[in-house]
Amino acid sequence: MTGYLGLGSNQGDRLETLRAACVRLERHEVTVLARSSVYETEPQGDVVDQPDFLNACVRVETDLPPEPLLDVCKQVERELGRRPGGRRHGPRPVDVDLLLLGDLEHRSGRLVLPHPDITGRRFVLEPLLELDPHLALPDGTELAGELDRVADQRVARVDAL
Repeated sequence: MTGYLGLGSNQGDRLETLRAACVRLERHEVTVLARSSVYETEPQGDVVDQPDFLNACVRVETDLPPEPLLDVCKQVERELGRRPGGRRHGPRPVDVDLLLLGDLEHRSGRLVLPHPDITGRRFVLEPLLELDPHLALPDGTELAGELDRVADQRVARVDAL
């Protein structure tokens, strides 16, 4: 099944960490099919007094269902130095977020698919639309139509992933 993951980092060698996340995913039954550009973005959420993030998205192929794929995302985060229990939206070496998995809609105590914040974050929309300009949510919402709502969020393309 094809899915999309969001990657982010604002500690250490941010670009190298994002690249390493792609390599680590491949070791866990997740094939990276395409990588977006890397975008530098201001912190979002409650903790804005921290370094800027580098963000990107990847299109992946996997046979893993949602919860085991989430486990892989968390494992890759741990392998790259993220420790559980940090401040929500605080500084971190890496984020690996499961954004979409085919047309699945999923809700559990650990995971909601599609990711509930996709349409409110330009740093997610820009790289997703770079990978697929016609990408839509399972309910038919076209993501390209959501960009105007987040136009005020600063996002700058900085490098290749």
